[in-house]
Amino acid sequence: MVTLAQQAVTQRIQGVGMTSHRTRGRMIDRLQEQGITNSRVLKTMRNIPRHIFVDEALASRSYEDTALPIGYNQTISQPYIVARMTELLLEHDDGPSKVLEIGTGSGYQTAILSQLVDTLYSVERIAALLKKAKDNLWDLHFKNVKYQHNDGGWGWPEFASYDGILVAAAPDEIPETLLQQLNIGGVMIIPIGQKRKQKLHKITRTIEGYDDQVLDSVSFVPFLTGRS
Repeated sequence: MVTLAQQAVTQRIQGVGMTSHRTRGRMIDRLQEQGITNSRVLKTMRNIPRHIFVDEALASRSYEDTALPIGYNQTISQPYIVARMTELLLEHDDGPSKVLEIGTGSGYQTAILSQLVDTLYSVERIAALLKKAKDNLWDLHFKNVKYQHNDGGWGWPEFASYDGILVAAAPDEIPETLLQQLNIGGVMIIPIGQKRKQKLHKITRTIEGYDDQVLDSVSFVPFLTGRS
């Protein structure tokens, strides 16, 4: 028997009006117009309800192309940036099977990555946000994610090395610890720089070292140390 609580979760995921599947479809159309072409990324973002990852008061704005606050001075990235970073991570071959995410937030990017890789390791420094992300992904029945409450600058060396690393906050320079946790041939997508001067980097580890490709101008919250 389906309980009232289970029904409420199902209704919340399905959405209505400005959180409906039709509204999500319009977001996908916009992403394609903005140049996102990876069909796996587009299909995944069509299927995952962004509105459950923000506060209810902001749910009607979930499918706008804008970053939204999620508390604790953190934000959920705009859909285009989520799609762009994910597409970059998947560019080589069939995409990475083992990925490290730094900055779980409320779990939206986590949910998308979890449907595109075999195993995802996600690190978040704010305990309350990590709990929110776990609850959101539990409601979606996504179970191939391992979580850690820790300083993201350390990465997660216990399970290194990784085929891909995606970082959702901007340090002033590339963290050496994270570079060392990449496989040969692995890719890290990371914003670098101070506010209003950030650039998205795609870093590929090679036998000789690291190939650093500087891409779009972006705006992310700063990469902070410590736990809270």
